[in-house]
Amino acid sequence: MAFRQNISSGAPWEALVGYSRAVRVGQTVHVSGTVASDEAGQVVGPGDPYTQAVYILRKIETALAQAGATLGDVVRTRLYVTDMGRWQDVTRAHAEVFATIRPAATLVAVAALIGPEYLVEIEVDAVIGADEGG
Repeated sequence: MAFRQNISSGAPWEALVGYSRAVRVGQTVHVSGTVASDEAGQVVGPGDPYTQAVYILRKIETALAQAGATLGDVVRTRLYVTDMGRWQDVTRAHAEVFATIRPAATLVAVAALIGPEYLVEIEVDAVIGADEGG
């Protein structure tokens, strides 16, 4: 049986909703849907999906590191946007991070996220050692 490690960001939402920032089981890491809120709960990049996506990917990178993974280990991304008309803003940020890694990716328009100021939510799955090409 594989060891399970729950990774917390310390956000109060985790206990309230009953989730973890990330979960590692064996060599697999799943990072929860992530929005552009800082440690104080303030929205980063209001009205700017590119800035939000960049910030989110940095938060995801931190969660992966806490689980012993890197962005190079990411094998799947899921991007949720509230305005498909601005998809290129979000995918530009995604490409800046994943252009050479090239994980499987999904981009979906949704009616809303947890708050109207959030324009993007991203979640990823990683397999530790996937960046070794073997």
